[in-house]
Amino acid sequence: MQEYEKRGYLHQNYRIFHLTDQNRQEFSYHYHDFYKILILLKGTVSYCIEGKSYALSPYDIVLVNAGELHRPILSGSGIYERIILYVSPDFLDSYRRESYDLGLCFSKARKESSSVLRMPSLKSSRLYQLLGELESALPSREYAHELYQDVLFLEFLIHLNRAAAQNTLQFLPTQAGNGKILPVLSYLNGHLTEPLSVDSIAETFFLSKPYLMHAFKKETGYTLCGYLTLKRLLYGRELIRQGVPVTEACFQCGFGSYSAFSRAYKKQFGEAPALQKK
Repeated sequence: MQEYEKRGYLHQNYRIFHLTDQNRQEFSYHYHDFYKILILLKGTVSYCIEGKSYALSPYDIVLVNAGELHRPILSGSGIYERIILYVSPDFLDSYRRESYDLGLCFSKARKESSSVLRMPSLKSSRLYQLLGELESALPSREYAHELYQDVLFLEFLIHLNRAAAQNTLQFLPTQAGNGKILPVLSYLNGHLTEPLSVDSIAETFFLSKPYLMHAFKKETGYTLCGYLTLKRLLYGRELIRQGVPVTEACFQCGFGSYSAFSRAYKKQFGEAPALQKK
């Protein structure tokens, strides 16, 4: 099984980083256990997420769901400056109500099949102003500073989701890619729990097996089998996090045997599958 690196650890509800790189870097595909929001400030960047590529412009907002494989590709030798926010899934879950959902922007990104939002007036908006206020507030140790930081962050999420809900932000189309592979990716994510093989997928999409394997690797950066296994493991871990018994989660996420699931889980995540204590 091909392994993909999990980047970053999040022990708080959220974190914010303002990063600047002056030398061109090569980023490999990776994933996070948490949601990621990236706002590009400077740089010539294409952002690849789950086989889709987006040509970014300054002040574009990139939304990466937990478990999605992604990487930026830098062009030229200029500065790559961005603001990154990490958000805990449990934190977003705690702000889901019948009348509102602070994870709406991520679910709408899935629905629109686009992970990049563009708002022409972002730089002059309250949404962008809140990022600066949040950055300034983080080093503070004034009275109730943690509460104030939470208030600013929640206000940021509210404005972001309002913009997404009211279509103030434009969901960008992807750059031209291999039109035969994107349907395969969509199919895999919609049929994770079913018996799948390279042969059956090639037959479903009327592709030769060698072509499918080569094109999938070229377009996404990872093998079809490795991608499928990782997605099943991530889904299984999410089921366990939700309280589903480990053995039941194993079969629900598409593995045929518990021993194979346990070995793959430990290899990928560095620990055996187990229910978390509340």
